[in-house]
Amino acid sequence: MFDVAVIGAGAAGMMCAAVAGQRGLRVVLIDHAERLAEKIRISGGGRCNFTNVGAGPANFLSDNPHFCRSALAGYTPQDFLALLRSHRIAWHEKHRGQLFCDDSSESIIEMLRAECGAGRVQWRMPCRVAEVGRNDAGYVLRTSQGEIRAGKLVVAAGGMAIPQLGATDFGLKLARQFGLKVIEPRPALVPLTFDPAQWRPFAELSGVALEVALSTGTGRARGEFLEDLLFTHRGLSGPAILQISSYWQPGQAIVLDLAAGRDLAGELIAAKPGNRQQLHTVLGGLWPRRLADQWLHAAEQAGQPGLAALRMADAPDKTLRALGQGIHEWRLVPSGTAGYKKAEVMRGGVDTRGLDQKSMQARQVPGLYFIGEAVDVTGWLGGYNFQWAWASGVACARAL
Repeated sequence: MFDVAVIGAGAAGMMCAAVAGQRGLRVVLIDHAERLAEKIRISGGGRCNFTNVGAGPANFLSDNPHFCRSALAGYTPQDFLALLRSHRIAWHEKHRGQLFCDDSSESIIEMLRAECGAGRVQWRMPCRVAEVGRNDAGYVLRTSQGEIRAGKLVVAAGGMAIPQLGATDFGLKLARQFGLKVIEPRPALVPLTFDPAQWRPFAELSGVALEVALSTGTGRARGEFLEDLLFTHRGLSGPAILQISSYWQPGQAIVLDLAAGRDLAGELIAAKPGNRQQLHTVLGGLWPRRLADQWLHAAEQAGQPGLAALRMADAPDKTLRALGQGIHEWRLVPSGTAGYKKAEVMRGGVDTRGLDQKSMQARQVPGLYFIGEAVDVTGWLGGYNFQWAWASGVACARAL
């Protein structure tokens, strides 16, 4: 018999169990995996992008966008950094406020394990939960290691991203079992796929990388980012695509500005007077050469023969403006996503309208809590989802 049972020993689950245990509660932490915290281990290229200095409500998506405010305010990136300092874990900041371990992500896992130890958390791992029931005394879990009883139950089972590491929809099934609404889940921070025929003119650009501005959607559902883009044989990848994927809806176009912050048409028109060079030469001096050559080649294939060889002095301003507009407003309609196997997180999850924002407790089911990725709060790329894991875990633990 425990005061609290936590299902899921990932970032949110370990943080919650540790804080609850250190508050004097008898806590058991349950996970079905053979190896602890694999998602933490592989994150950030093995160095764990554990938070972002600028993390705030604006960096998260949810059908109920204000829900995350309380937890994020109650446990900030600076609070997590204080925890790292207490364990003497060195870290560094990369671009856009992303924070990484100097050494391995194992440092974060061992820190969380040590914090659980300080709270005398008991472990059941690997341990599969076959059934969860509820009675007047709390919750009864039938598991592969026998029956576990707890006054309160915290579900930190994560989402469905990266099933090869053991991710499942267990948390969502449990939410539905107890009558909670679930916002339809889908892959997020995931590569987008493109129709092969549509992409064929640009397949040879594989390896070209540049910073772009891109957007999709409208109103509250609109996403806009300035990020790095990578061309591949099959389409587009890199941080820019992962970011916009969380906002993209099937059938929508994404709009890319491939010369962000510049007026490419104006630069071309300014280069015209007396210039006997060909357009592809001048454009290749203003823009990545491989991209310039292939872009003009694709334009010729689409009905503008001789464009690349056009002498600058002879190029009509109208033609250069149209060329610039196409580069600044490149519209593409992805055919889909690469799915949960390639996704970093899941969007959607337990509807936060059914949870208390200060405690993460289900409003209609006393003693039942949901935290972390299982909840309909999804962060941007760059450490934000870990910050939600820490913050939601701590908010829950303090309320138990």
